[in-house]
Amino acid sequence: MGPRLVRKYCTLTEQCELILKQAITELGLSARAHDKVLRLARTIADIEGQANIGPEHLSEAIQYRKLDRRA
Repeated sequence: MGPRLVRKYCTLTEQCELILKQAITELGLSARAHDKVLRLARTIADIEGQANIGPEHLSEAIQYRKLDRRA
């Protein structure tokens, strides 16, 4: 999924936007990492059968990103 599709299919609520902005600031995520987190959050929401990305999906995706950075 390229950047255009990420913007189309990975829309966020205001609460999710704030969570993501905080993660970008604290973790120093790049634009590429930002898109990876969104794609992963979309996948997690899809697995749970949810039409929209929720704060829990985004938080889980961010946690995986933190684990990936430690390795």
